[in-house]
Amino acid sequence: MTKAGKENKMTTREAVLSYGLSLPDTYQDAPFHDENWQLVRIRKNKKVFLWSYERGGEQCINVKMNPEWRDFWRSAYEAVQPGYHQNKEHWSTVILNGTVPDEDVKRMIAESYDLVVNVKK
Repeated sequence: MTKAGKENKMTTREAVLSYGLSLPDTYQDAPFHDENWQLVRIRKNKKVFLWSYERGGEQCINVKMNPEWRDFWRSAYEAVQPGYHQNKEHWSTVILNGTVPDEDVKRMIAESYDLVVNVKK
């Protein structure tokens, strides 16, 4: 795969952040003074729905999940695991190693957005 082809896939930080930022009323934040952690938040309530970071040499994201879907995603893909450094009931880590189809990664990000967009601050 060419470098340009990989950049369009949901296996890079740039691709997942770009997709998260394409959702309405969002912005990127780096609140930990650590460039490894890049977050995408909803502007009106400042809630985070997408965490992006590298861990163990692999690019990862954390997304919020409805517990019913959480179990489905975790059983469907080995790369979907309990959330690293977060509440494991509500958050999952997705290792962006290419084993989860792009459309499913996008769906997980969009569902995370939907879960937090109307939450009061």
